[in-house]
Amino acid sequence: MKRSSNACEIRQAAIRFGLIYWVGVFIFSSILWSIVGTDPIESAIGKLLHYALCSVITAGISALLFRLHERLVETRSPENALPLLVGASFILSLAAAPAWATLGYAVYTLCVWPQLAVFDWKDFSYDTAYGAALFFGWSCLFITLVFGFELHDRELRLAAVREEALTAQMRALRYQVNPHFLFNTLNSIAGLIEEGSATQAERMVLSLSIFLRTTLSLDPMHDVPLADELALQEEYLGIERERFPDRMTFSIDMPEDVRGALVPSLILQPLIENAIKHGVGATVGKVEIALRARREADRLQVTIENDMPMGDDHKQPAGMGVGLRNVAERLRARFQGDSEFSSGLVAPGRYRASIDLPCRLA
Repeated sequence: MKRSSNACEIRQAAIRFGLIYWVGVFIFSSILWSIVGTDPIESAIGKLLHYALCSVITAGISALLFRLHERLVETRSPENALPLLVGASFILSLAAAPAWATLGYAVYTLCVWPQLAVFDWKDFSYDTAYGAALFFGWSCLFITLVFGFELHDRELRLAAVREEALTAQMRALRYQVNPHFLFNTLNSIAGLIEEGSATQAERMVLSLSIFLRTTLSLDPMHDVPLADELALQEEYLGIERERFPDRMTFSIDMPEDVRGALVPSLILQPLIENAIKHGVGATVGKVEIALRARREADRLQVTIENDMPMGDDHKQPAGMGVGLRNVAERLRARFQGDSEFSSGLVAPGRYRASIDLPCRLA
């Protein structure tokens, strides 16, 4: 179907370019013959008839070249097929050149009738060479046209492959989120059951079901409004609040003008999960998690800060870098260098992760 569609597009383009080509030849020949003393008005009808007949020949040459191109690209690369097509164009042009001169003489005979047309081998030879040049010029133009479509088609196929690879990469990075979170939640549910907190365990199972159903339905290649992303994270935090009911506070500072800003789906999940795991889960005191979103010119800046107990060496806890790398790689794959991600301590016991990306409104 694709090859048939390309053939139809090439045919339509060849017709358009053919008209332009023969109009250009007509204008050029009219100027040339007027210079040597022939009235361009009187010779116009004869030239139009001659070119109309010869355009049929160029159509035949084009069809043969296209068929040859189709055969050649089946067994070799387009680059290797090009010299053969140029050579074939030259041979076909030489073969068709006598037809150009013969049709020219026939039209001339018709135009001077009832007078007898004088046949001159020298003029016939010149006309044959002129016809060969015109046919070869059109053949080269047609080959350029065909290879232009070939190149465009190759670019489309390459873009499709790149898009599929990017989609696969984004899915792989996105779905790294679910197993880690799922294992933690299932362990928490098991712990609640062991403690006899069946009601809490039931609520967590229900919340987990809703959260997973929502996240699995999201397309990692489609961005979502920041407000929707935060609403989904509220579902996640609802699960975590069952684990840490008295030790976690979560605040959001987000003006109205950024609520509709688009962000990759679940991009905040690893950051909030890190804040809970290495902040709330690593201390016995109350931990604050604060999310702040701002628009600066055409950029969207989102930061997540949380309290975090640090060791004597002030290094981040082991295992924390997996989620951070996930976020950095997703942003790099999604925005191709037009985004920034940073994380680290901003004060003793205070950790911040920052995302900077183009601000696009839903």
